[in-house]
Amino acid sequence: MQKKLIQPRWRYGLALLAGALLTFSYAPFSQAWLTPILLCLWLLLLVRSQTAKQAALTGFSFGFGWFAAGISWVYVSIDQFGGTPMLVSVLIMALLCAYLAVYPTLAAWTWFKLRRYTSGLSLFVLPFIWLVSEFLRGWLLTGFPWLGLGYTQTFSALGNLAPHLGELGITLALWLIALGLTYFILHRRYEWLFLPLVVVLFAWNAPRLNTLEYTGEQTSVALVQGNVVQDLKWDAEQQWPNYDTYVELTQPYLEHDLIIWPESAITFIEPLAQRPLANLNQLLLAEKTTLISGIIDLDRYTGEFYNSMIVMGEQPSGGWYYGHENRYQKHQLLPIGEFVPFESLLRPLAPLFNLPMSSFSRGSYLQSNLNANGINIAANICYEVAFARQIRANVNADTHFLLTISNDTWFGDSHGPHQHWQIAAMRARELGRPMLRATNNGITGVIDHTGATLTKIPQFTEAVATTNVLHVTGMTYFARFGDTPVWLIALFLASVSWRWKKRNSA
Repeated sequence: MQKKLIQPRWRYGLALLAGALLTFSYAPFSQAWLTPILLCLWLLLLVRSQTAKQAALTGFSFGFGWFAAGISWVYVSIDQFGGTPMLVSVLIMALLCAYLAVYPTLAAWTWFKLRRYTSGLSLFVLPFIWLVSEFLRGWLLTGFPWLGLGYTQTFSALGNLAPHLGELGITLALWLIALGLTYFILHRRYEWLFLPLVVVLFAWNAPRLNTLEYTGEQTSVALVQGNVVQDLKWDAEQQWPNYDTYVELTQPYLEHDLIIWPESAITFIEPLAQRPLANLNQLLLAEKTTLISGIIDLDRYTGEFYNSMIVMGEQPSGGWYYGHENRYQKHQLLPIGEFVPFESLLRPLAPLFNLPMSSFSRGSYLQSNLNANGINIAANICYEVAFARQIRANVNADTHFLLTISNDTWFGDSHGPHQHWQIAAMRARELGRPMLRATNNGITGVIDHTGATLTKIPQFTEAVATTNVLHVTGMTYFARFGDTPVWLIALFLASVSWRWKKRNSA
């Protein structure tokens, strides 16, 4: 095997396999133990690179395998709803995965170029470089921060670090474990095993640093999953049947304090549907309950559409329903699905670039919490739950719950919705607040502030999830300080390798 690893093609093939196997670390497979082992394997392949080009190709192979398998669920939406031939769909997926693989490629290439300036601990520079590349992946071209390494540990012992260091901190912890294993294999020195041992022990005992407390208050919630077929969702003739489905499912649960409908559960354009919304609002007022629903808003003055959620069950201003500010407008829009970059060029090419409701405008980055009968809720819609910095920026000491609504119908019976649930659970652990999650066809449920599932509806089921959610007070360290401590630790680790100017092979 050692001789084969000298050959670049073998290294690229193993790197591709290691990246693909990472998929089994994420939900629904949740084999969290795989992550540091696969990272260790990739490092062993990387250090055998003889040139910067070889290092870059080792990074690209790993990244392509990681994303080709990890986000293969995107193919479901392209193939079933994009209206493109199979070969074109495969090409689009390959281009997307190749683009995302650029970031680990950049990390590997940069590490190799900096290697000459480091000591025998040159790999300790890599975590900082990796964090930079992941920051770029979550920012450039509006960002796509899906499949961060830390999410693999959402429900593991390393997940205990989430309230203190966030998902990014867990990513750093995984790299430390992988570095310890790598140096042990390279040098056969057992003291390197203390590094992963210390990380695991710290994570295991992290809950003792908990700063949160229960207040003794609770809210009864009901989350409605209508299981509306995606092909019919935006059919004009189905607007009333879709609406009636959600109203009928809700009727038996009006005694609950808070009712949640998913993303665009109401397919009427908001200002053009005053009568049904006013009637529903009056029903909720009479029952003394509150409902939050996804809906499409149209600014009548600018003609701009917004993917929004609104609070109903409050007295409308001036006798009319429309116009109150107790709403949230989605900020992080999904490219192609919610806006089309270079649309004058792309829209004529294929139905994929003309999906229903693909011309939204962007809401503000910072928005007030929704207020539902005195309950303050930090809201987000669909995949923007993966943007940890934005979610944290909208949470404060007075926030009671987190809320995310989605329509994962696009992704069918794939692992995408399970990864989505896992990401939502990470936000709950990071910020120390219960997460309410309502989707059209699953997975709908409630996650408490520790990441534990309180209630859950499986996919493709028309049902309502109910539970009592306990209120929590206090702020996690991550909520207070964000990613700053993680970046400082990564910088410190990088500086360790610069301490000696002697060049070494690893």
